[in-house]
Amino acid sequence: MTRPRFNPYLLLVLASLFWAGNMVMGRGLRADLPPVGLAFWRWAVAFLCVLPLAVPHLRTQWPQLRAAWKEVVFLGVFGVGLYNTLAYAAVQHTTATSATLINSFIPVATIALAFVFLGKRLSRLEGVGVAVSLIGVLLLIARGSLETLLGFQLNTGDMWMLVAVLSWSIYTVGLQWRPQGVHPMLQLAAFILVGLLMLAPVYAWEIASGVTIRVNAGSLLGILYAGVMAAFLGFVCFNAGVAAVGPAVGSLFIHLQPVFAAILSTLLLGERPAWFHYAGMALVLGGIVLTMRRPAHQVAPRR
Repeated sequence: MTRPRFNPYLLLVLASLFWAGNMVMGRGLRADLPPVGLAFWRWAVAFLCVLPLAVPHLRTQWPQLRAAWKEVVFLGVFGVGLYNTLAYAAVQHTTATSATLINSFIPVATIALAFVFLGKRLSRLEGVGVAVSLIGVLLLIARGSLETLLGFQLNTGDMWMLVAVLSWSIYTVGLQWRPQGVHPMLQLAAFILVGLLMLAPVYAWEIASGVTIRVNAGSLLGILYAGVMAAFLGFVCFNAGVAAVGPAVGSLFIHLQPVFAAILSTLLLGERPAWFHYAGMALVLGGIVLTMRRPAHQVAPRR
């Protein structure tokens, strides 16, 4: 078996970086970018990015794509149509930090779903890595205080984010049934098209209700970032990484999002991290390193 030409762990790190920036952007521009409008135009930009890379494969791989139309619709609905729209709705009502922290429970949900539907188990070392990383996330949530953790309450935005977490976990596990023999760019274009078709009537309803995008330099740059970096490059990196290491380990890298969110908040918003930020980041990174130290004899997932 030949090794992949890319480092899947680096790709997963980049995806988490792009998505953390997307969460911060969505919160910062919430007054100018309503959730459905942002999600729709984000994916429209991403579709324009991926289309030139997908079209050359359409003629030869259309039969395989058409045969797997149910899987394409399923993945397009949960990965494109639902997740980001729900996340943007969440940051209308909660902070970007809270949203990224709740988002960090994706690995737990993904591991549970992978066990139920795929019968996949983590090795002992990977299990320890998940536990260490989760402790780091909980330390960030608690802000170093057990009293804060025990008193943590969910608001409306947090509830929306929990539903988004479930949606993404379903998508991650569902990638195991993605169309075989179809180029990744063609797959992504098909997923995005499904998501856009799903979002179009909801976007029309949002406009009809009087909620529209405020067009200015900030909102346009936000849409471009969301479309090119978070949607297009983020999905390319994440899908390739999950294909190489599997959904359970791949989803663990979502734990990096609050780490990146804290760093970006420091750089862009002038927030100064406290001791528990550094401790939480160290635990998150340590847990991920442990999951990467898999036995040499472990067989890679089928691609």
